[in-house]
Amino acid sequence: MKKTCFHCGLDVPDNVSLPVVYEGESHDTCCAGCQAVAQSIIDAGLGNYYKQRTADAERAALPPQEILDRLKLYDMPEVQAGFVETAADGAREAVLMLGGITCAACVWLIEQQLLRTEGVLRADLNYSTRRVRIVWDNDKVSLSDILLLIQKTGYTAVPYDAHKMEEQMQAERKQALIRLAVAGLSMMQTMMFAVPTYLYGNEIEPLYLGVLHWGAFLMVLPAMFYSAVPFYKGFWRDLKNRRMGMDTPVAIAISLTFLAGVYGLISNAGQGMYFESVAMFVFFLLGGRYMEQIARRKAGDAAERLVKLVPAFCHTLPNYPENDTAEEAAVVQLKTGDVVAVYPGEVIPVDGTVLAGESEVNEAMLTGESLPVLKQQNAKVTAGTLNTLSPLVVRTDQVGGDTRLSHIVKLLDRALAQKPRLAEMADKYASAFVSGLLIAAVPVFIGWTIYAGPFQALWITVSLLVITCPCALSLATPTALAASTGMLASDGILVSGSRSLETLSQIDDVVFDKTGTLTKGTLAVTRAIALGRLKTEEAAAIAKALESQSEHPIAKAIIRYADQVGGNLTALQAGQRVNHVGKGVSASLTVNGETQIWALGTADFVAGIAGVPLPTEHIEHSGSIVYLGNEQSFQTAFLLEDEIKESVADMIAALKKQGMRLHLLSGDREAAVAGLAASLGLDTYRAEALPEDKLAYVETLQRQQRKVLMVGDGINDAPVLAQADVSVAVAGGADVAREGADVILLNDDMRVLPNTINQARRTRLIIRQNLIWASVYNLIVIPLAVFGYVTPWIAALGMSLSSLLVVANALRLLKKKPSVN
Repeated sequence: MKKTCFHCGLDVPDNVSLPVVYEGESHDTCCAGCQAVAQSIIDAGLGNYYKQRTADAERAALPPQEILDRLKLYDMPEVQAGFVETAADGAREAVLMLGGITCAACVWLIEQQLLRTEGVLRADLNYSTRRVRIVWDNDKVSLSDILLLIQKTGYTAVPYDAHKMEEQMQAERKQALIRLAVAGLSMMQTMMFAVPTYLYGNEIEPLYLGVLHWGAFLMVLPAMFYSAVPFYKGFWRDLKNRRMGMDTPVAIAISLTFLAGVYGLISNAGQGMYFESVAMFVFFLLGGRYMEQIARRKAGDAAERLVKLVPAFCHTLPNYPENDTAEEAAVVQLKTGDVVAVYPGEVIPVDGTVLAGESEVNEAMLTGESLPVLKQQNAKVTAGTLNTLSPLVVRTDQVGGDTRLSHIVKLLDRALAQKPRLAEMADKYASAFVSGLLIAAVPVFIGWTIYAGPFQALWITVSLLVITCPCALSLATPTALAASTGMLASDGILVSGSRSLETLSQIDDVVFDKTGTLTKGTLAVTRAIALGRLKTEEAAAIAKALESQSEHPIAKAIIRYADQVGGNLTALQAGQRVNHVGKGVSASLTVNGETQIWALGTADFVAGIAGVPLPTEHIEHSGSIVYLGNEQSFQTAFLLEDEIKESVADMIAALKKQGMRLHLLSGDREAAVAGLAASLGLDTYRAEALPEDKLAYVETLQRQQRKVLMVGDGINDAPVLAQADVSVAVAGGADVAREGADVILLNDDMRVLPNTINQARRTRLIIRQNLIWASVYNLIVIPLAVFGYVTPWIAALGMSLSSLLVVANALRLLKKKPSVN
């Protein structure tokens, strides 16, 4: 027997077990969202709600007051705790999944209704994933009011749940496919009655001609009153909201054609029966919309894949470390500090720290990095990544909306909801175009009625209404943005800022920070110069012994270098160690049987120990120099530099090929910055720059009408990142830099930056192509339709094909171009 959800009444999937306890009895729920809401209602002492509604469970629809009461439950703090975030300024934010969206015009309608509501601060609707991210002032408007407003507009909205969303989308696809099949069957049967009238209309006796007309009438009814229902709903919704949408001309055309056919049937007009045209363009329109739906889901699949990465269930270790007995639990119930076991082949459900175990984790789904990453004790792991080799015991640090994955999904939602200026103009034009089209159809009908009669006038007017519906115009931008943003996300590139892709395609200058952006931010010994008789291995071993107790970056670099060159003198013990802050370290060491004071540090410091100045002229080096010496003389000079990231040289070369002017801004010393700029071939540089100096530098470029891309990673980069036309925060950057950035690189491969600019340019080109095609298409077909060269079924086919062409063109952005070298 099929189980139903205790809270919402929907069927419970066979593989889901999410019980709630009410009055001592366990009840099943269909998803974590329903479980959380039901448990919150019961915990709040409102369990009688379920008793009172039990008798009404069989009703097909809830009365308005009961709908309102149910929506009010979402205002409860304990219910909102699971899906609502509160910002520092008190604004609340939630992601809702929408139902009833049929075309791009629905997006515009919902956004306008929400933004006109007092207290709604922002509404970003993702047409590809049918999710809306809403930010509101709870003192002015409540969440239940927002949900009710969307419902009154003609759509549905509930807190986002990935599993419910998938069920909803599957149900909608199934229903759309059934409507399409019914329309196709109806079209074939109607055409069976219509073809004889085409071939032998003047030769068929009136009695049999009437039989053919009545047969066609009966066969068109399923298409008219079942398959075409979405168009009527869309038209009614537009009518209630006093606007003209994409369904308006289609619904009017279908209805007029059918009514004309009925009139001709009743009055025995004998001038064609129209019914085959109704069935045919309902089928073509539904077919186009169904294929568009598939393509749109493919374009916006990146965000959905990320949402589904986190599993619904996991293995917890409630008694760890006393014992490692695992229990299955819902991920939504995890709290900070809980310990989970992640077995090979399982997805890590939380952001956490490895307590025990050693394994390799595949992070490609988040960072685009194909090689697995080694994870040992104390290593950090991220929700949504795949454990590949061995079991890991992980302590939960972040769960739910606080995880890195959740943050990435928010950025993707924001990016997919953004609208370039061209798109905003297209939306305004599309709505005005529909209104103008309906007005223009009136004189067209009147003119053709006078010239050729009502029969000819009707099918010409219907063709005009259908073929010129501006669906392609409204689809031109959102599908291209969804495809491009999803492709970039698969490479570990998050585009989050408003209109970022549009601006990124126009960049003239790229400004880089140095440390942590072009360089790794860690010092390394690049060379050791002998100043005495010591071999390199011996000098490295002595330096390692002197620095063995230090955590300074230079000390760590010296120790790593000693390990690399094999500098390990046996029985080398340091005594009387003295650390001279800012100068160096000295200690007593026995080397080759001789005990004396050794020193490692600046030239002046070592000269004080050795009692002699440097034996050679000063060594020219853009980085840091550390000297080793003893009581007799200087022995070795260690040259250190901040390591350049492996991918930086290829990135610089690619950006130059794209015609970019490259700048380096850094607070580091003149010699270090100049040396790096020269080695990489950058156009200009500025050393010893304070945050305000960097800001002024970028402002100067912008006053020269240059479009500036700023790439940085640190807290001191936040102001200039905000000032730049487009800002990029690199992997590992400070949180404040990432929060203010328009583009975030999730891995250290800097070669993705020129590829991102190239993708932005491709996106801009595709959007322009789509908009031009949609405009040219209307300019061509309007005269053809007005002068009677287009029949209704050709009009339906033409409109569907124009929309599909736009979507197919946008899907080219999913194909990765070769890396820019």
